[in-house]
Amino acid sequence: MSVKFQDYYEILGVDRNASEKEIKSAYRKLARKWHPDLHPAGEKEKAEEEFKKINEAYEVLIDPEKRKRYDQLGSQWKSGQDFSGFQQGQPGMDGVHFYTSGDFGSGGFEDVFGGGFSDFFKMFFGEGAAAGATGAAGRTGRAGRRAQRGPIKGEDVESEIELSIEEAYKGTTKSIRVSGSAVCAQCGGAGTSGRGFCPQCGGTGSVPDEKTLDVRVPPGVKEGSRIRLKGQGGSGLGGAQKGDLFLKVRLKPHPKFRLKGNDIETDAVIRPDQALFGDKIPVDTLDGKVNLKVPPDSRSGNKLRLRGKGFPGKNKSRGDQYVRLVIDTPPDLTGEEKDLYKKLYDMRKSGVDSE
Repeated sequence: MSVKFQDYYEILGVDRNASEKEIKSAYRKLARKWHPDLHPAGEKEKAEEEFKKINEAYEVLIDPEKRKRYDQLGSQWKSGQDFSGFQQGQPGMDGVHFYTSGDFGSGGFEDVFGGGFSDFFKMFFGEGAAAGATGAAGRTGRAGRRAQRGPIKGEDVESEIELSIEEAYKGTTKSIRVSGSAVCAQCGGAGTSGRGFCPQCGGTGSVPDEKTLDVRVPPGVKEGSRIRLKGQGGSGLGGAQKGDLFLKVRLKPHPKFRLKGNDIETDAVIRPDQALFGDKIPVDTLDGKVNLKVPPDSRSGNKLRLRGKGFPGKNKSRGDQYVRLVIDTPPDLTGEEKDLYKKLYDMRKSGVDSE
């Protein structure tokens, strides 16, 4: 018998080294996309075929033993090739054993579409495996695995939380709206109701879930930091605990402060006379205003350091704040001040012209 090779990785759109989490995520997206009940009558046949394929691929790749046997086919098999010539129950290429129903026990094979797993699946794993497998929409997914392996912990969920630099520095409590999914209460995550698909979740075993959480942000978090909220992830199956929610920190651009590692940079605008003769100027820091001494003969672009006014680092030490001087002429000069600047200008010009 000649059958067509099925590239399960390509069907789910995942890499051959994909993790269980990536496989689950890809399956859920495709299951929602190709669920036959979500397509008009003219597209149902195509949707059913695609739905069978992704369920078959998921059935193999989510099970470590099946995936291992499948991967043993080796690189010689490529999508679209046919293969034949191996007697069922006999070793195949690369030492692969092609299973028969005798290897898995007896049992009829059927699914809700009246079709079945592909000839490739049945030749490779045996019809008995198909009979005991999840089926195109029967026990596929987490509910099917629960029956084989007991309770399954809920999935971890990732999201983002946006903070100002002040909030990240001091810590805060923020209310956020999180969108995720929960186990369908109507089918318990199985995806089926009787002999058909669960109308509540569309056969995916999960439903959208939104909730508002009050998140305590610890002081000193930085861009890219992750905050873990235990038990706020996906619902578990079979009485298992929920997964966790991980919030990735994003810092909003600040009108004054620029965070560089543990150090902070900011600008301070001073007048030409302050730069020439020196002065004390007020500067904003994360702890409030401080007075900064500007030395005489300062130039635009010079940086002055405020030690220990940056972000917390290791061993509770703090970075520094660097103040970049920007020399600018005040916009509200009086007539007398303008005359003085004019005299200075004339003196400088006269000195240059005389050289």
